[in-house]
Amino acid sequence: MCFWCNCFGFSLKWMFRKRLDSFSFSMDLRDFLLRARVVRLYRQALRIAGRAPSSARAELRQTIRQEMENNRNCNDKQRIRYLISEGLDRLKRLDEMLDMQGHR
Repeated sequence: MCFWCNCFGFSLKWMFRKRLDSFSFSMDLRDFLLRARVVRLYRQALRIAGRAPSSARAELRQTIRQEMENNRNCNDKQRIRYLISEGLDRLKRLDEMLDMQGHR
């Protein structure tokens, strides 16, 4: 038991059980893999945005975040797959543009 949990009378087991109980949805393997692809796309986008010039970096990160937020509640798997492929294409173009400008 960690120091803080001991001080407040919580056990780690209780904390993890509480967290697992709060998930009210179930995810099958396909949903899990699709979600993993979305998270991978987001992380890759943030990494590429980190290579952008400092003057444009904050705005680019905000745009990436806004795109993700706009489609956060999308449940249509076909549309999600389309958005992933579209995002990968846009990232590829951004990556190539940054390479041509010498931002490595």
